[in-house]
Amino acid sequence: MRQEKLQELEQEIGYCFRDKQLLTRAMTHSSYAHEKFQPKFSDNERLEFLGDAVLELISSEFLYTAYPEKEEGDLTKLRASLVCEANLAASARQLKLGTYLMLGNGEDLTGGRERDSILSDAFEALIGAMYLDGGFTSAKEFVLTYVLNDIEHKKLFFDSKTILQEIIQNEFHRGLHYKLISEEGPDHNKLFTAQVFMDEYPLQTGTGRTKKAAEQNAAYQSLIKARAGEYDEWRQD
Repeated sequence: MRQEKLQELEQEIGYCFRDKQLLTRAMTHSSYAHEKFQPKFSDNERLEFLGDAVLELISSEFLYTAYPEKEEGDLTKLRASLVCEANLAASARQLKLGTYLMLGNGEDLTGGRERDSILSDAFEALIGAMYLDGGFTSAKEFVLTYVLNDIEHKKLFFDSKTILQEIIQNEFHRGLHYKLISEEGPDHNKLFTAQVFMDEYPLQTGTGRTKKAAEQNAAYQSLIKARAGEYDEWRQD
């Protein structure tokens, strides 16, 4: 059954591993390896270390070429937003990576398959495994497809709180604050809802697995509305 699942993952990512053990290790969380008394280095932590470095090189090369007008500091900030934990976890969810992970029972029962940290680590481990199996070109093609795509949208989303703050201060001359509206679910799998306010005026709400993610989502939804002119009636001359 495990091999069938990994074959399914290969079809999902469009890459067939020559060394199947690399893919198996990339999908093996430390909790599973410990629970099954597997040998040292059977989990994906070393592959994650390698994948992180490969990802940094690929993204740096891509941004250096794609944005010749940007300074080093701006490129660093952009790279950080593109390869941050939340973005990598989102890319992992796009591949349904959580369904292929081998987790210990405790980690599995407490929502590990949807935890950003576990998903982003597994995604980097997959990059590392692909690099070892197929070389830099294979890893680069994968990263370009699943990480360095739709960059302008991702920049807008991950910088949404900062961009919205600037718009509200500079164009509306008002303050901005966030309020937690609700939190649902067990401690290991919370869903938060937050709302952003421009002074006393309520803007949009957003949800997320953390308070920060919910606020970011609310800011993103509000930013779209602000850019469409839907809050113009609240401008101060």
